[in-house]
Amino acid sequence: MKLIIQIPCYNEAETLPITLKELPRELPGFTGVEWLVIDDGSEDGTAEIARQCGVHHVVSFTGNQGLARSFLAGLDAAIRLGADVIVNTDADNQYRAADIPLLVAPILAGRADIVVGSRPINEITSFSPVKKFLQKCGSSVVRFVSKTEIPDAPSGFRAMSREAALRLNVFNDYTYTLETIIQAGQKGIAITSVPIRVNRTLRPSRLVKSIPSYLGKSLITIVRIFVVYKAFRFFMAMGLTLAGAGLLVGIRFLSYYLSGDGSGHVQSLILSSILLGVGFQTMLTAFLADLLAVNRRLMEDIQYRVKKLGLPDEREK
Repeated sequence: MKLIIQIPCYNEAETLPITLKELPRELPGFTGVEWLVIDDGSEDGTAEIARQCGVHHVVSFTGNQGLARSFLAGLDAAIRLGADVIVNTDADNQYRAADIPLLVAPILAGRADIVVGSRPINEITSFSPVKKFLQKCGSSVVRFVSKTEIPDAPSGFRAMSREAALRLNVFNDYTYTLETIIQAGQKGIAITSVPIRVNRTLRPSRLVKSIPSYLGKSLITIVRIFVVYKAFRFFMAMGLTLAGAGLLVGIRFLSYYLSGDGSGHVQSLILSSILLGVGFQTMLTAFLADLLAVNRRLMEDIQYRVKKLGLPDEREK
């Protein structure tokens, strides 16, 4: 059993050595532990620092691609390198490396394919009350959409089996954390969480540059999650709401018309027609979106099979 610990990095020359110093070189249950750094177009020599610190593998982008793409590139590289279990952690030493055994334990025991480290959000002093509230709201939405019980969806400290890594895709460019949990729930991948500890903050968050920016991007992410993974429900609910409003306005006009006062309420008739028409078209969109979702699932299955074909036979290991 091989464990690969991957670390997406962007200009992390100062904090990366601190993070690497805490990572294990060996763990019970694994015959080998290797480190993988994904250098996302850093301009401060992060890749060279990684090599000097004894990192086994470095994947480098010529330009900054974003956290989500770095995460996926790390998974692809780890799979090609023969990883049986992959642990993802941050380069800012936010998560305690000593908790990695807790993170991989459910996978080694065969109880889960993805394990998310759950931070003590209320105890993190570097998180403002607004950020704590947004973290909890985002996690609640993810639990609702994915039908999972992950209390800390934005946590990047997570472990996954090779099988789970082969099945994951990320469409969002901002972050991978929410979407991968939703995919696990949608695809029936066994997922759980374990409580983990955090270290003191070494630098400000790169994702949360300001609360308004974080709020806006989080809202967009949540809406995209609904549109992509609950497309039928999203558009059907919108269509029924518009059609229902149009029906109520139409009934209002009809009541005036039957009482002999319809000529003064033609605007209600026009509004009712518009709302009913748009509502009906939105409901048709729901069915089209559902067909696209089926096509996406088929394409993901093909992608999974292609990835599997590219791996060495298990019997050859």
